[in-house]
Amino acid sequence: MSAAPTPLPPRGQARAELISDTAIRLLAERGMRGLTHRAVDEAAGLPPGSTSNHARTREALLEAAVRRLLVRERRVLDPEGMPVPGAGVAGLADAVAGALSGYLSDHRELLVARYELALEATRRPALRACYDEVGEVGFQRPLSALLAAAGSPDPERHAHSLTAWCDGVLFGSTAGSYSRRRPTREQLRAGLTELLGAMLPAGRTGGASGG
Repeated sequence: MSAAPTPLPPRGQARAELISDTAIRLLAERGMRGLTHRAVDEAAGLPPGSTSNHARTREALLEAAVRRLLVRERRVLDPEGMPVPGAGVAGLADAVAGALSGYLSDHRELLVARYELALEATRRPALRACYDEVGEVGFQRPLSALLAAAGSPDPERHAHSLTAWCDGVLFGSTAGSYSRRRPTREQLRAGLTELLGAMLPAGRTGGASGG
């Protein structure tokens, strides 16, 4: 009985995603010092030199990880997947709470890798520009548009405040002082209801009253 043929290494887009996904995993498992081109080749099961061919420099490898991280995070936290404005504060709060709860439960690797990249960006101007661009285009603008459609009188500022609140919860629950007592979905919903209620007209007025 002949042995099964050895699978060929992926090419093109599949290989690029494999390299970036492996870089993200190594950042989460080993930290910034554990991320090298050779380590990615070995962990991904690719021929030596594959990662260098895809991302010639360390800067390029880090930027590839940032951009891939956006794609994967958007699958978890996608503003376009939020309810329509008619859902009101309660609907928005429930949707965001669900996204945060799912992220904390099932995607710790992405969070830890993001924190590693964010810290490294404070020391690398080019990576800082890439990181900020990805955040602005991938999250801030869609969130501002969502809040504007929901009636926010200052959607950019409110999007910044909401993002800061969510980032604080995610960091605190993953690497901060309450990582061992992560908030429940109900607790997240309550906090978001308070925050969104102060931003949106319907929340501040308590909604339409009966005649």
